[in-house]
Amino acid sequence: MTRTLPTAFFAAGQASFAAFLAEADPDLLGRRLTATASDVAASVPHGTTIVALRGPFGAVMAGDRRATMGNIIAQRDIEKVFPADDLSLIGIAGTAGIAVELVRLYQVELEHYEKIEGVALSTDGKANRLSALLRGNLGLAMQGLAAVPLLAGYDPDRGSGRIFSYDVTGGRYEEVDFHSIGSGSFFARGSLKKLYEPTMTVDAAIRVALQALYDAADDDSATGGPDVARRIFPVVGVVTAEGVRMVPDDDVATIAAGVVAQRMNRPDGPVANLDAASGDAGS
Repeated sequence: MTRTLPTAFFAAGQASFAAFLAEADPDLLGRRLTATASDVAASVPHGTTIVALRGPFGAVMAGDRRATMGNIIAQRDIEKVFPADDLSLIGIAGTAGIAVELVRLYQVELEHYEKIEGVALSTDGKANRLSALLRGNLGLAMQGLAAVPLLAGYDPDRGSGRIFSYDVTGGRYEEVDFHSIGSGSFFARGSLKKLYEPTMTVDAAIRVALQALYDAADDDSATGGPDVARRIFPVVGVVTAEGVRMVPDDDVATIAAGVVAQRMNRPDGPVANLDAASGDAGS
């Protein structure tokens, strides 16, 4: 009896044996090329948690430093908050590698537009451009490799800070006063609801952001709290009419030390200010 070889054996040759085997008999490759979306998502580092809030000055954004891979801490000092341009900050959650590349591409997009057109994109234009980049990653997102950003900026046309959140399809949503993303976002948002005050100063807003990240780390294992032993603290950025300023590590460490010391006496953190609004929330 004559045995006929599969069609793949008669196709034009290629340099990759793995690619040939994937076409001829993919089952022989096992989990390497036939892994499910959940398998893939669990095998790459993921980053959380990001918080952002507005004030009369503009906006503050802060992110913890932990990246996880399933139940393993993949990295303790990853950075998740970056300047997008002179008047905006971007924070990332989700698949770390894709999210970091998304940030780099977004930074280049904004810089390229300004060089070509001679003016910077409007705040709404920046938010819309980020939506388009996210839609370009939709295929990978549907396979479990999703990246979700948070955008905060100072809008010179409105004279105020603005915050935009997104979903994996590129949907864009403007937030009113504060927002958070990542696996610890539910706990962080609850903290922000408790402590946020519209008239807060920059320093008060930074403290509130760190309190929110502490609350997230308290209940979410994927969120890293202040690591005093390793001197690893959240990344914090401030955007005002004067531009973006990344808060120095030493300054963040000092504020974080105050938060940790306060938690020694009150583990659940500060209570909400039930009196008239003041600029000292989260102190």
